[in-house]
Amino acid sequence: MRERLKSGFTTGSCAAACAYAACYTLLSGRRLKDLSIVTPAGREYRPKLTKVLVEKGAVTCFVRKESGDDPDATRDMPVGVRVSRRIPDEMLARPELFLTSHDLEGQALSHEVYIDGGKGVGRVTRAGLDQPVGAAAINRVPRHMIAREICRAADLLDEQGPFFAQVILPEGERIARSTFNPRLGIVGGLSVLGTTGIVEPMSEKALLDTIYVEMKQHAVLGERVICLTPGNYGRDFLRASYGYDLDASVKISNYVGESVDMAVDLGFEKLLLTGHIGKLVKLAGGIMNTHSRMADCRLELMAAAGIRQGLEEKLLRELLNCVTTEAACELLQQEGKLSAVMNDLMERISYHLNRRADGKIQIEVMTYADAYGCLARTKGVDALLRRRADPDRVQDHAEIEEEDGS
Repeated sequence: MRERLKSGFTTGSCAAACAYAACYTLLSGRRLKDLSIVTPAGREYRPKLTKVLVEKGAVTCFVRKESGDDPDATRDMPVGVRVSRRIPDEMLARPELFLTSHDLEGQALSHEVYIDGGKGVGRVTRAGLDQPVGAAAINRVPRHMIAREICRAADLLDEQGPFFAQVILPEGERIARSTFNPRLGIVGGLSVLGTTGIVEPMSEKALLDTIYVEMKQHAVLGERVICLTPGNYGRDFLRASYGYDLDASVKISNYVGESVDMAVDLGFEKLLLTGHIGKLVKLAGGIMNTHSRMADCRLELMAAAGIRQGLEEKLLRELLNCVTTEAACELLQQEGKLSAVMNDLMERISYHLNRRADGKIQIEVMTYADAYGCLARTKGVDALLRRRADPDRVQDHAEIEEEDGS
């Protein structure tokens, strides 16, 4: 029986606990011996303080993040919050970026709490995220958790606000380099996320959430066409072959079906999907998650297309014995059948993608192989490419394919 994975606590929960401890110490002059908060999910969190810094008019408390069995880059990362009563003038002038005065239900809190990010906390530079441009990348729920714990400490000690809480992630800037944050428009550090305060060991959900956020940003900017690629290879192909603007594309990993659903939900009118044949060939079988653990029938699907195109049995057997799709393409090229098989596969790929979208969005697809460049594409690809690519290079490729008879 598979052992259940252990959950942990979000950076937001860590910050909320630090905020309570720092506020309590600031107001009482005593260090907290037993730290405990309750997360929005109703689960108690009892971290150990790793460091307490007391200065005139402010206290900073640190804990280490407990991620459970989630393989997150922030595991064991130090998280700190500095609490003081002095509110910087720039925060008083821009309360929409810093002030939290109501709880999640809209009820007024007992004290005003101004919240900002310090070292290692990212800053929002693009619209479409949880926080406005210019604000620290501390999402709505963690902000309310921090404010609630500061109010709890102040109410316990019968003290009055307002208060200023600064979240500190000493390793945040370094860790952020390995995250999606720069592409999302969050610069200088990490985001403080979460809705329940609990880290579930499900990196798949986190990745899907990131894909959705990035696609939503394009929608917020008024873009009606979205370009999707499974990974860096697809983006590199678009840039090298067509001069495509990579800022206009979104990496979706293996989650083709979910990404199509998101595009529909976000109201995009057109979608361009570009990927290596080794990934996209699976779509010809209606397989919308292209990870190998879900299915690996790449050569079988190529052989099925070969059967429909009348390939001889000997060639089909050789095709099935190929190790990679690139090798299969080489074999088909030698026999003069590559174009026919690729176009057959593209017809099936297009069918299944449109079936997934239920006709609610125009979907165009292009697939390629490293040795051959573009192998096949649907009729509307050129029109979508010209929106963000070099028009001359798009035309050049169209002419080359016509000469090749593809």
